[in-house]
Amino acid sequence: MSRRERLSADEARRAVLAAQGFATRRPEADPGGWDLRRVLSHVGQLQIDSVNVLERAHYLPVYSRLGPYPKRLLDDASHRAPRRLFEYWGHEASLLPVATQPLLRWRMERAADDAWGSMVRVQRERPDLVEAVFERIREHGPLTAADLAEETPRRTGPWWDWSDSKKAVEWLFWRGRITAAGRRNFQRLYDVPERVLPREILAAPTPGREDAQRELVRIAARGLGVAAEADLRDYFRLPTEETRLRVAELVEAGELVPVEVEGWGRTRGYLWHRARIPRSVDARALIGPFDSLIWVRPRVLRTFGFAYRLEIYVPAPKRVHGYYVLPFLLGDRLVARVDLKADRKAGRLLVKASYLEADAPRETTEALHAELDLLASWLSLAPTEPRSR
Repeated sequence: MSRRERLSADEARRAVLAAQGFATRRPEADPGGWDLRRVLSHVGQLQIDSVNVLERAHYLPVYSRLGPYPKRLLDDASHRAPRRLFEYWGHEASLLPVATQPLLRWRMERAADDAWGSMVRVQRERPDLVEAVFERIREHGPLTAADLAEETPRRTGPWWDWSDSKKAVEWLFWRGRITAAGRRNFQRLYDVPERVLPREILAAPTPGREDAQRELVRIAARGLGVAAEADLRDYFRLPTEETRLRVAELVEAGELVPVEVEGWGRTRGYLWHRARIPRSVDARALIGPFDSLIWVRPRVLRTFGFAYRLEIYVPAPKRVHGYYVLPFLLGDRLVARVDLKADRKAGRLLVKASYLEADAPRETTEALHAELDLLASWLSLAPTEPRSR
């Protein structure tokens, strides 16, 4: 594409949606492995979260872009050989293409600086326990943390304390000495990488830290289309100063183009040099709360004019829109939001509340109803009429 210096708000929004995979129509036939790979080529990773009020978080971004798809596609890619995905700390706990694993080895090496304090303390104060846990996994894996527990965790308020063995497992996972072979009742099954990752990935050379970070910024830039430096940094939770250097290097190489974006104020935009800016985007999708499209809330506001807040951890009386709220994308705008719950016992999709944006087009309600019916069908639930507010 030709070098640009300025983007209109509409162009920036369409570039973002195209980069995230929303400018491509959903497949008319049953989605398959090629479709999943296309989604992953756009988003780069799928965030994992334990909340299961509607559906596990990592399944939803694929649904938003493909529509109803067999979840086994994602399960097979992450849990069966030949593995296409592996689990590690990307944006947060995430499923990532296995080719990304060498790019994250510098993070594994820096575990003592970057991992949570309780993990580091166990490694420092009880190295014998860490090695014993590793040996047990190596000999008997795959195992869950519960299989390895030395003691029953203690309840302190609403949370459970981690046993030292659990901390040791998490240290080993962060350090890359063990990995996730799958999940049982959503608990990680830990095993050694040699029994999980493809041989060619294990044998791949380890890039230098700067080269690896530069490639991670490239992946973020491709997935974001146009982004602020903070957006590029947040995609893989990269260090601030190091990200600034990597961005400058990619600008120098012509891969990132500094642009002024209408509505972004003093926030400098960086356009990926191969970003698509389609003339229109005709999307229709419910966006999960942990979707990469809406990870950075200030970015959502500046790009879509849509104020979004995840209220899961907000006390119920103080919530504005609800516990598990999904924005609704129609065309190239976020035009509504719905608070959803899968009532699995009753077999119904509960729409606890829905809210239209002030500038939502007249067809929003009909389109939203159709999308809710489609989601309910995918979840094998009967739809419930939404309650508008």
